[in-house]
Amino acid sequence: MLPIDPTADIGRRAWVPCPRCQDHQDCGTCRDGRTCADHWRYLLSNKGSRLHLQCPTCAHLWSWDSGFGAGGRP
Repeated sequence: MLPIDPTADIGRRAWVPCPRCQDHQDCGTCRDGRTCADHWRYLLSNKGSRLHLQCPTCAHLWSWDSGFGAGGRP
């Protein structure tokens, strides 16, 4: 398992399902689409709508396109 990125800051979080551990699946708060106190991800950085995330549960690193923000426009 990877360690948590040293630049990870609990103050920069995102509520995106982890594609590896899927730890949010049995959570009623997450199923309701609300901000859960347990199933958040570290938001390591972003470039436009592309977020770079790390799961604090399994330490998985991935990028996700949120579809929001600058980028992809002609």
